Amino acid sequence: MKISFARAAMPGTGAVVAAVTEGAKLNGFAYKLDQKLDGALSRAIKKSYFDGKLGQQLNIIAPSGSRIDEVIIIGLGKASELTELELQKLGGAVYSKTNRAKSGVVHVILDNVAGSGIAASKMAAEIAYGARLRSYRFDKYKTKQKSESKPNIKNLNFLCIGSKAAKDHFRNLDKIVEGVFFTRDLVSEPPNVLYPETLAKEARKLEKLGIAVEVMGENQMRRLGMGALLGVGQGSVRESKLVVMHWRGKAKNRGKLLLSDNPISFIGKGVTFDTGGISIKPSAGMEDMKWDMGGAGVVVGLMKALAGRRAKVNVVGVVGLVENMPGGNAQRPGDIVSSMSGQTIEVLNTDAEGRLVLADALWYTKKRFKPKMMINLATLTGAIIVSLADKYAGLFSNNDVLCDRLSKAGEQVGELVWRLPLSAEYNKMIDSDVADMKNIGGRGAGSITAAQFLQRFVGDTRWAHLDIAGVTWTKTNSPIVPKGGTAFGVRLLDKLVQNHYEDK
Repeated sequence: MKISFARAAMPGTGAVVAAVTEGAKLNGFAYKLDQKLDGALSRAIKKSYFDGKLGQQLNIIAPSGSRIDEVIIIGLGKASELTELELQKLGGAVYSKTNRAKSGVVHVILDNVAGSGIAASKMAAEIAYGARLRSYRFDKYKTKQKSESKPNIKNLNFLCIGSKAAKDHFRNLDKIVEGVFFTRDLVSEPPNVLYPETLAKEARKLEKLGIAVEVMGENQMRRLGMGALLGVGQGSVRESKLVVMHWRGKAKNRGKLLLSDNPISFIGKGVTFDTGGISIKPSAGMEDMKWDMGGAGVVVGLMKALAGRRAKVNVVGVVGLVENMPGGNAQRPGDIVSSMSGQTIEVLNTDAEGRLVLADALWYTKKRFKPKMMINLATLTGAIIVSLADKYAGLFSNNDVLCDRLSKAGEQVGELVWRLPLSAEYNKMIDSDVADMKNIGGRGAGSITAAQFLQRFVGDTRWAHLDIAGVTWTKTNSPIVPKGGTAFGVRLLDKLVQNHYEDK
């Protein structure tokens, strides 16, 4: 689907989308279009229950004699309450409504809306952004698709005042979409195609954008003392990897992996398939564990988005990549491993493996880069789904300011987070009788004790942990997220960077 922006003009062919505010009064180009169609729009509105409330749609077949196929009127709601996120959702609705347009061409006409602080040019860009997000498909393995099951839309054209400004604004948004789609692709790939080595190769592709990428194998990690991470992957024939990505948006020499002045950092759990190891999972639903690398996928996609839009910020992304398999050399319940930090861990359940991967990745990031802050993402616990379902990601942190920033960024993009507690009492639940800690804390507060485990590897660094187990995959469509991999976290963290860490 090609998205374009042009000066405001009356379309002559194809499908046309016009927007009206609450009250359904036709103004500007919508009024002119109504006149061109001999009052067909105003008559249809009068005979319907459509009154322009946010998200309402009214479909009108163009009268005979017109070369326009159809007109879809969408409601913007109250002008004073219109937000960028709502415009994005409208864009997703526009795509869903028009992607089978027979002509393949859809025009969206927009005027400045009285009472709204958002100009028509920005409205156009945000609607286009939402349409792009909703258009994602993962169908590369389908060899027999009927034509009627595929989108027919080829061109989505925005006709508005300030078309150049719209195009400029959309350019950066489209780079974020590319990051989102990269993450969705990674999460959607089957585990026989995506495993530590191939995921690392996908990360290598970011070098074309000026990101320095370093891939460590098991021998390097062994020399660094990463016994926690390596223990998880030792039952698999696939070699574990640690990938370090560095975007130096404040520097001229972006392609080199150099220590910058306290970068911000993002760390992802990358278990490319999780059987549970010796503590094996039930077979029902185990196929979903291909997306247990969702945290790593988000970090890779975020790095692509930041580099794509040339964000003026120094960022380090670190992902620990393993496959958790049973086998003759697999980690056993009762094993004790030594982490890079020197702390020892009693492994009571090999299905609590993500925290072991993150323990070494967090410590490595803290020690090598001395970042201003660390945010890790992981499909870490089923317990977070019990707590929050698929509506929020769990948020844990040692810093109130960082928590507040994450919450507000999440509200802006519609990727919501909910803070849960950390405390000394919860921390005691993972004390071990035979090692420094154990990797599970018992039946209760499973998400919290997992976060307490991670906190033991961050020191005094400002840190937040996002448990995205419930929000990484969806089985239903929503306005800007089709069913499948969601890439939850890419837009959230990009917005966080824009709001607080990027040079203006």
